[in-house]
Amino acid sequence: MPNVNVTLPDGSVQQLPTGSTPGDIALSIGPRLYEAAVAAEIDGRLVDLTHPIDADSTVRIITANDEAGREVLLHSTAHLMAQAVKRLYPEAKIAIGPALAERFYYDIDLDTPFTDEMLADIEAEMRRLAEADYAVSRRELSKADATSLFSEQGEDYKLEIIAQIGDSDTVSAYEQEEFMDLCRGPHVPSTGKIRHFKLLNTSGAYWRGDERNKMLQRIYGTSWGTRKELKAYLRRQEEAKQRDHRKLGHELDLFSFHSVAPASPFFHPRGTVIYNELEKFLRELYLKYDYSEVITPLIFDIELWKQSGHWEHYREYMYLIGDDDNPDRVKGVKPMNCPAHALIYNTKLHSYRDLPIRMADFGRLHRFEKAGVLSGLTRVRSFAQDDAHVFCTPDQIGEEITSLFAMVEDVFEPFGFLDVEIKLSTRPEKFIGDPKLWDQAEAILSASLTDGGIKFSTDPGEGAFYGPKIDYFFSDALKRKWQLTTIQLDFSLPERFGLKYIDHHSQEQRPVLIHRAILGSLERFIGVYLEHTAGDFPLWIAPVQAIVLPISEKFTEYGRQVHNELKAAGIRVATDARDEKIGAKIRQAELQKIPVMLIAGEREQAAGTVSLRRRFAGDQGSKPLAAVISEMQYEIATRERSQPNSER
Repeated sequence: MPNVNVTLPDGSVQQLPTGSTPGDIALSIGPRLYEAAVAAEIDGRLVDLTHPIDADSTVRIITANDEAGREVLLHSTAHLMAQAVKRLYPEAKIAIGPALAERFYYDIDLDTPFTDEMLADIEAEMRRLAEADYAVSRRELSKADATSLFSEQGEDYKLEIIAQIGDSDTVSAYEQEEFMDLCRGPHVPSTGKIRHFKLLNTSGAYWRGDERNKMLQRIYGTSWGTRKELKAYLRRQEEAKQRDHRKLGHELDLFSFHSVAPASPFFHPRGTVIYNELEKFLRELYLKYDYSEVITPLIFDIELWKQSGHWEHYREYMYLIGDDDNPDRVKGVKPMNCPAHALIYNTKLHSYRDLPIRMADFGRLHRFEKAGVLSGLTRVRSFAQDDAHVFCTPDQIGEEITSLFAMVEDVFEPFGFLDVEIKLSTRPEKFIGDPKLWDQAEAILSASLTDGGIKFSTDPGEGAFYGPKIDYFFSDALKRKWQLTTIQLDFSLPERFGLKYIDHHSQEQRPVLIHRAILGSLERFIGVYLEHTAGDFPLWIAPVQAIVLPISEKFTEYGRQVHNELKAAGIRVATDARDEKIGAKIRQAELQKIPVMLIAGEREQAAGTVSLRRRFAGDQGSKPLAAVISEMQYEIATRERSQPNSER
């Protein structure tokens, strides 16, 4: 049998018999690597460890520590769970079971609701299947054979998936003992590779995310390469429960939801302070970066949305209302601001000297998000964005994108979001506009990132329907990633709205449109930031920045004087004048996460001072009130950030 040359990541070359596998290579390197291996890359393509090597290749062994390996392990564990469910509940029908960032889930059709006891039984069965160390093998079937096989098993959801595959296409599936499921793969070579996992919870989920379809049961779980990683994840999950913004929003009296306006938050006075401080902060940056703010209507005739392309590509997410004056006409509540900004642009003829025009808008938007994806403030139906659109010449695109990169840094530094991943999302399957313009737009964004020395990855097919985009994913205090900032390049909308400017040759030209939102939805950002800080806001954005704590009723009047001086200095202040011991008042202020506590007693009254306590720093001693006010004003003005309390 002839040999093949296999080049390893360190540059070394091994000669192996044709048909050798990555698993053979891992074992030859050492038992520890073989134990940790879950898949491999052959010439950059992710494959099973059992995939034969038939030609000279570059091979890399993938472990659960690799991002790709994490996905392989999670998805393999989803199959293990589905097999356990089928063994315990043969009447169950399985739908889909993808891997997420740190979890997996499987949607299952079973008339009996899953209970905690049933999850425990399923997890125990999974452990038995793992201990049995069943081989996991790939099978490639014709569409007809796959249809016949899953028909015999009564797996209706699999048949629906197979029906969408071309008649001449090959269907790939993975088999472990009696269980088989459709899958592109790769998978771990045997169930014994899956050791450190935990089932987490259940929820309802419509088949294919469509409310018109049957509600299925979704089981979530997680899986890791080591017991230590599993324990660390479960600790983070417990911490995440304590940081849940819905829980904190109630405890800190920031916002609420009501059934009369589903998925539309009601911001209470304290929550509104945060909302307004965010807008104030952004408006200051609008002055620095030369944006003009506009106000646009909430409701438009659907002809506008047809012209913009949203009617064709976004109709299912729009709120529609009738028109009593003209029953034949339907109007739409705006889901985004860009068409309105195009109308403003078109109210007069522009010269190239006028450009770029930067138009910002905090207008309310409404999108009919499906019930299954709604989640507190992070996925709502009524919201506002720090939305803006830049109308510029093609030659100005690079400079404007570079300016936006700087603006993003200015925005996020005060919030302590320092770990960021950036992705360039390219043309999706359904798009509008000329493919050549899409290629041009993608090349411009890629070059802007490269020229700026910004590390990024490409996310194929995830662009907006009208143009490619750059998305920023920020990691919070628990290392969870949140997509917040988006920068999108659009050649299509200017064409659809006939936008133009006069160039220096007195010729009409088409401007380019840059869509951008830096915080994104203010509602979503508040939810993310609340969990990032666990409600411990830095002084500048805290709803209540200071609280005055008179030691007893005898010093209530002095406490009022302190309160009034703080208020006159522009500091958001409260006073706890209850007839309670000072220790109880301090504990209550701590529970409310108020950054500054000012204790007023006999000694302080006599000296005209206050006893200063700072959250997480404790007693700061007695200080003149004027000095405390000056320190607070400086900290507020400079927007000093506090560390997330996981870093304290």
